[in-house]
Amino acid sequence: MGAMRRIKTKRRTRDLDQVHADLRSSKHLAEYKTAKPAEDLPGLGQFYCVECAKWFESEHSMLEHRRGKNHKRRVRALKEEPYSQKEADAAVGLRTDNGIRKPSKLTEIEVQAATLKLETASPG
Repeated sequence: MGAMRRIKTKRRTRDLDQVHADLRSSKHLAEYKTAKPAEDLPGLGQFYCVECAKWFESEHSMLEHRRGKNHKRRVRALKEEPYSQKEADAAVGLRTDNGIRKPSKLTEIEVQAATLKLETASPG
């Protein structure tokens, strides 16, 4: 199980909100691209899919990727606008509030036990 977790983190790509920031601002994308040296990247960092945040060896492999299911799925997911902090704060008000807890009703057995105690305790 430990090996599975390592693989998941090894192949982790940028999250959708980060990719949205890349698409909105070329400065944001340029900062990400310059963070890694070109010698360490596939194809010396020439071929990059912005939507999937992946580097490719050649233009052919990048074009094949763009035709694929995973790329199309990612583009479809990017069409939705990411949630903002304002929307998250508004959603907090929509949660269920159960109010003040009311004492639970006594069961018949508890009522009978209480009445027996009262009858035995009272002189009579």
